[in-house]
Amino acid sequence: MSDALWYFARGSGVVSLVLLTVVVALGIGARSGRPAFGLPRFAVSLLHRNAALLAVVFLAGHVISLLFDPYAQLRVLDLVLPFAGSYRPLWQGLGTLALDLVLALVVTSLLRHRLGARTWRIVHWLAYLCWPVALAHGLGTGTDRAVWWLWTIALTCAAVVAAAVIWRISPSFARFPARAERRIAPRLRPHLEEVSR
Repeated sequence: MSDALWYFARGSGVVSLVLLTVVVALGIGARSGRPAFGLPRFAVSLLHRNAALLAVVFLAGHVISLLFDPYAQLRVLDLVLPFAGSYRPLWQGLGTLALDLVLALVVTSLLRHRLGARTWRIVHWLAYLCWPVALAHGLGTGTDRAVWWLWTIALTCAAVVAAAVIWRISPSFARFPARAERRIAPRLRPHLEEVSR
């Protein structure tokens, strides 16, 4: 049974990293005023949300399986307090920090209607910090850290996020042009009515 837990923990950790990569890329795509990845904006937003939920499910599986795995010897405190563990404290602590950041994202997303869009958006920027912390955790700890396939997955994930971030900061990235027009239109309406008379 412990071997199954260990394999599940490793696999769910890698799947979580891939899904977090997809979430970051789709999150950037959802902010664009243009169709992203060949999909309309509503589809990108829906995929972003569903991929995020799936990432949280796999992350929970990763953490819970490690908690019950006798090889990992994690304590509940190690899951909440970064850098408190005895096994590779730096790398394990990065995993705990990534988990804490994901929990902050989940809680604020659930309370989004109470927090307001601006506060939620500020906290949501933690996703940009969460992803590299999770990547470093995955590459620094565990038995697969020196295996070629893990590095291939990690480098592919890094390339996807780098491409999305470069697109985000490029001049070709348009941010919700329809929303900007709606905000301007009510202010211009009196002036437009005067001109039309």
